[in-house]
Amino acid sequence: MSIQKIAVLGAGNGGCAAAADLTLRGFQVRLFSRSESTIANLAKRGEIELIEGGAMKSAQPYLMSAHLAPVVQGADLIIVAAPAVAHEYLAGNLAEYLANGQRILLNPGHTGGSLHFYDLLRRLGCRAEIQLCETVTLTYICRMPEPGKVEIYRRTTQLRCAAFPGKHTGELVQDIQAVFPNIVAAQNVLETGFSNINAIMHPAGMLGNAGWIEKTGGNFLWYREGVTPAIGAWIDAVDAERAAIVRALGLEPLRFVDIFFQAGLTTVEARESGSAYQAIHNSEPNRTIKSPPSLDHRYIREDIAYGLVPMTEIGRLVGVQTPVMNSLITLGSAALGVDFRAEGLTLVKMGLAKMAAADLSKFLRDGT
Repeated sequence: MSIQKIAVLGAGNGGCAAAADLTLRGFQVRLFSRSESTIANLAKRGEIELIEGGAMKSAQPYLMSAHLAPVVQGADLIIVAAPAVAHEYLAGNLAEYLANGQRILLNPGHTGGSLHFYDLLRRLGCRAEIQLCETVTLTYICRMPEPGKVEIYRRTTQLRCAAFPGKHTGELVQDIQAVFPNIVAAQNVLETGFSNINAIMHPAGMLGNAGWIEKTGGNFLWYREGVTPAIGAWIDAVDAERAAIVRALGLEPLRFVDIFFQAGLTTVEARESGSAYQAIHNSEPNRTIKSPPSLDHRYIREDIAYGLVPMTEIGRLVGVQTPVMNSLITLGSAALGVDFRAEGLTLVKMGLAKMAAADLSKFLRDGT
């Protein structure tokens, strides 16, 4: 079934970029935000301004609403372009509206996102025969300089995508390539989930710059100035632990620098150096992005709770120790006064609490 009607859930950077771009490409796009003020302001404008390559275009989505039902009913593809902390809310409210044949794309899935989303829908009694998949990261490197205006710096290239259950990946990726031509098939949702570059770099960068962030309110270039050689070494250490888990899962790990390069975010020379510091420091698309204004930001809340926590949980399942990741989780929890190990994405929340490591591969392929 071809994709014509697209629901975009989330009106932040990635959601507005998708809504504007796909509208301009001829799809019927319905945009949802649970923030009534956000969607009301967009609806009042009646358009989203899209800036790319110095050119500005105006897109007028078919519908913009704070009500989920009219947005998702009849949609061929539902794109969840929202933080991982919103997945539970969205799954809980989607369950009653989903219909057979609909596709859901978590853009991105973070780490374990599809497993969590699938388990939530199952627990809520959703019986619709839907197909669920996730990407490694957002389809666009973008920021909103002001409400109703989004700038795309780069379209992510060679973006890996996998379905859960994995037996649907080939068919689903082929369908979604009509919408996002730059996606490619991954083996399973742990291959995509363990390529979560935000979880690899953001917690180390935020905690390493805690004093600077609090002193200046984030008045510095996060990637260009904030990632120093020492913080780059922390990121490399996180990456080494991640790669050990990926190997234990029977998958072939890509280095952080290779994932970063494949996404179009750094240079050949930086990739060849093997250094996270060089790869991030030489990232042209991220060059002008400033730091978050405080530590209470998704770079910690999301990338620890829905990035490092599920990585360490799955590492524990397959017998891989993760002392550096655990240290960052502890420091982030102390800094924000949050127990991320309890609130984050645990084996229980991913539906893996009773899973034996030997059964994981079959479960990822076939589902329950």
